[in-house]
Amino acid sequence: QVQLVESGGGSVQAGGSLRVSCVVSGYTYNSYCMGWFRQAPGKKREGVATIRSDGVTTYRDSVKGRFTISQDNTKTTLYLQMNSLKPEDTAMYYCTATRAIACYTADFIYWGQGTQVTVSS
Repeated sequence: QVQLVESGGGSVQAGGSLRVSCVVSGYTYNSYCMGWFRQAPGKKREGVATIRSDGVTTYRDSVKGRFTISQDNTKTTLYLQMNSLKPEDTAMYYCTATRAIACYTADFIYWGQGTQVTVSS
């Protein structure tokens, strides 16, 4: 059974940094896409960053240059390093994964429970 468990969220002032982590277990796909989505109150869930098994990464425009997605060497932990945080980054952050290398939203079928990130001005 695939499980994704996020941690590392919290509260920070604007301009600060946080790193959220996602421990992945039971996931045996060699070709995959993993990523981070977020959802703010009253808003739709949106993709933040993705990383494929071939190392290709993508970011939404509003976080480019501030956020970095990465994995550990064993590929069992996914990270999102968030720098220069802004109040508009406040949201629940979710870790997610696919069963193939495609990163289309509909391909993300495994989800964690989320970790809250709150940025105050």
